Amino acid sequence: MNSIHRIVLTCMMLFAFAAAAEDCAPLPNLPARTPIVEITIAKSPPAPVLSIQSPDARDVLGGFEGGTVVKTGDRYHAFMTEMMRGWDTGSAFIKTRLADWVSSDGMHWRRVGTVFSSTGDNTGADPRAALWAPMPVYNSAEQRWNLFYVAYRSKPNVPPAWYLNYDGELVRAVSQVKGREGIDGPYRDAGIVMRTGPGSDKWEGLQGDDSVSPYPAEGRWFTFYGSSDTGKALHSWQVGLASAPELSGPWKRCSSLNPVPLGHFVENPIVTKIGDTYVAIYDDLNPEQGQSMGYTASLDGVHWTAGKDLPLFPRAVAQPRTPLALLPNADGTFDLFVTALSTVTPANGGKAATAEVLYLLKVRVSISRSGKH
Repeated sequence: MNSIHRIVLTCMMLFAFAAAAEDCAPLPNLPARTPIVEITIAKSPPAPVLSIQSPDARDVLGGFEGGTVVKTGDRYHAFMTEMMRGWDTGSAFIKTRLADWVSSDGMHWRRVGTVFSSTGDNTGADPRAALWAPMPVYNSAEQRWNLFYVAYRSKPNVPPAWYLNYDGELVRAVSQVKGREGIDGPYRDAGIVMRTGPGSDKWEGLQGDDSVSPYPAEGRWFTFYGSSDTGKALHSWQVGLASAPELSGPWKRCSSLNPVPLGHFVENPIVTKIGDTYVAIYDDLNPEQGQSMGYTASLDGVHWTAGKDLPLFPRAVAQPRTPLALLPNADGTFDLFVTALSTVTPANGGKAATAEVLYLLKVRVSISRSGKH
């Protein structure tokens, strides 16, 4: 190959790479000041508020993981992933349900129903083999609740590749009942809003897109989304930003900002706006932070501070998994809902087993600002 051919080929490769990256511009300038946020625990609960011991959870053998908790009026709604198989089966991540639970106080829960169920298919053929992380968002423009979630294929692992959840796609569904009272659905799928492909960032991999939680900022919608190259023995879970003018899309990756530098094992960021500051809480399973959740802050919802860690439980009590929500209380504290791995005796009897449970912690959030970002 002569030098001219090499130059042409190089230019073609650079063009192809540039075309692959997505641009969610225009983006705001970096704020002149940076928020300083500290979260501290005000009260830890003596026991989980929801577990496989709960009467309405008799067939939820693996417990509860990704999702969120929202408050409408005087009711809490927890939309969570229910794992229908036990952790000891090696397939707890496959057969799942997206469920709606309600509570008047955040402590005592009643199951409303199933929003969607996965097929549990383990051949790699079904894109809805495993369903995860239901996130309800109220769309004032259409006066309906939207529900975002993740749909995966699944098949047996082929080491070093991890195929139990792979090729994840971000799906949007819409409540068929208009108004805020329609939060319980029923929901109807409205299409896939993001998937891996030519527009993916280079840090995304075999797992596909693994989380979504839209929030409004800068006159449009943003979301953190995650991915991992689980086809390799050594891989990390990272997150990036995507944006859309409407909840229905079109959603584009903010490739110039991605991945957001929060660590090497970060999943499921959920954003809450406190005053004029955005605070995101997320799974922080970096090896040195196994008993913590992570959090970060932003003044514009786009540029985020370095992550911090909040230790949640002693190792002998539970292992934190997924923060679900940070909700304000009248006394100035916040409700922090988080799932955690624990040893639990099922409600239908039998021996104690590993399962994920839901905790409610009371936390304090202090916010100040430095002079420079």
